[in-house]
Amino acid sequence: MNNRVLIFDTTLRDGEQSPGASLNVYEKLEIARQLEKLNVDIIEAGFPVSSPTQFEAVQRIAGEVNAIIAGLSRAKEIDVKSAYDALKEAKRFRIHTFSSTSDIHIMGKFGDDRYGKTLEEKRKTVIKMSYDAVAYAKTFTDDVEFSAEDAGRTDIGYLSDVIEAAIEAGATTVNIPDTTGYTFPLEFGNKIAELKRRVKNINKAVISVHCHDDLGLAVANSLSGIENGARQVECTINGIGERAGNASLEEIVMALKVRKDITKYFTKIKTEEIYNASKMVSSFTGIIVQPNKAIVGENAFAHESGIHQDGVLKNKQTYEIMTPDSVGVTKTKIVLGRHSGRHGLKSRLYELGYKVTEKELHSLYDKFVELADKKKEVFDDDLRILMGDKALTQKKNVSSLIIFMLQWEPLQFRLPQFG
Repeated sequence: MNNRVLIFDTTLRDGEQSPGASLNVYEKLEIARQLEKLNVDIIEAGFPVSSPTQFEAVQRIAGEVNAIIAGLSRAKEIDVKSAYDALKEAKRFRIHTFSSTSDIHIMGKFGDDRYGKTLEEKRKTVIKMSYDAVAYAKTFTDDVEFSAEDAGRTDIGYLSDVIEAAIEAGATTVNIPDTTGYTFPLEFGNKIAELKRRVKNINKAVISVHCHDDLGLAVANSLSGIENGARQVECTINGIGERAGNASLEEIVMALKVRKDITKYFTKIKTEEIYNASKMVSSFTGIIVQPNKAIVGENAFAHESGIHQDGVLKNKQTYEIMTPDSVGVTKTKIVLGRHSGRHGLKSRLYELGYKVTEKELHSLYDKFVELADKKKEVFDDDLRILMGDKALTQKKNVSSLIIFMLQWEPLQFRLPQFG
């Protein structure tokens, strides 16, 4: 169990903070149910005090989904109480409270003199607020998480003091966020390792990491955190979230699964549900997954290069380090285009029911390349027309377009001569 990594999914809270990604209560509930199928350990359902819709969504999810449901709160009594009120009908729930800890955040958010006149005084105020919030949350549940916002840019000595105080107050999970995506993997991993050395009561809590992708390092930083002692990762489906997003759930989970040869850590995620979750989140948020996105992008298991197609058709492991079905994708996709070879073309024709000789394939391949040069991707109906399918050639709007493209030549413009 020491090697198990808990997956804390924050798609419905931090992920929804992606610009334009607002979700209604129904959509949040449907995504939560899919996350339950995925076997996520903790689902952060929202920030209850922030709006009536957020409160209702957390309340509905808490009442209908069996995973541990978390609600976010600032280190204020009103927030903590609101989180409890929204979560209290859940079979299992967690109150997640946070305070800012970096100097730049403290001076920005706690600049008023009532929090102290000097940075040192303000730091002491933040520690007290954090301790009090955790202690208050502890009166409602034994499962309390504390996050040190902008821990990535927080002085390690002060961060150690805050974390120690939070655990002393009763926090059972302490989260170390790289809120601004600022750190490098080695740097972030060292920070986790240093906390394990400095914080005397650290063994009373699970260390969590929550990394943002501003420099494209969220997944790498999360994995570095795991290697150095973190046993919970906070992440989102498709990596959505504030600004450049959060660490991608599917990338972290599959990295641990695929590279068992070098890592001993594992999750309980049902990876076959990853693609369904990705498509649902994309559909409800309106945020399209980029084609070359790892694991769930449309091109993740697609091959166009002739050399790659030939290798995959002979042995999928040649160019695929995981099987499509392991993440819920139906099958490998052979994309026919200008880079495809005869083997890929012959294989697709066979799938369509055509058996061609080598001589016929040679003749057809020249027409195929000519067409692929003009339309980028050749589809199954294009191949059927090239094979002389009479039913399709009777559809003049289809066949004439193919014939036109095979005959079309770009117009040559002669520039006037000067001088």
